[in-house]
Amino acid sequence: MRDKLEISNLDELYEAILCLETLEECRLFFKDLCTVPELKSFSQRFQVARMLTDKHVYSDIVKETGASTATISRVNRSLSYDGSGGYNIVFDRLEKKKDSGK
Repeated sequence: MRDKLEISNLDELYEAILCLETLEECRLFFKDLCTVPELKSFSQRFQVARMLTDKHVYSDIVKETGASTATISRVNRSLSYDGSGGYNIVFDRLEKKKDSGK
């Protein structure tokens, strides 16, 4: 029963995020929702994923992001095992947005 409740609560959170319309709204919401270390951790994993997608090697990623090799490996598994996962969806959409000039 607890797992269903946790999933339901996550879905409610995801729906809340989807309601955000601007970068500023997103900043405000995540500032309220997360601690500074949590936001730094999210940002670091995102940058690691970006660098892995751009074919950077682990040593360069460690140097640039400060991420541990364990974090880099975890992110790499997410990218490798599920090519249609969340990182790839976001990177594809960001690239399309950049190409369209928005």
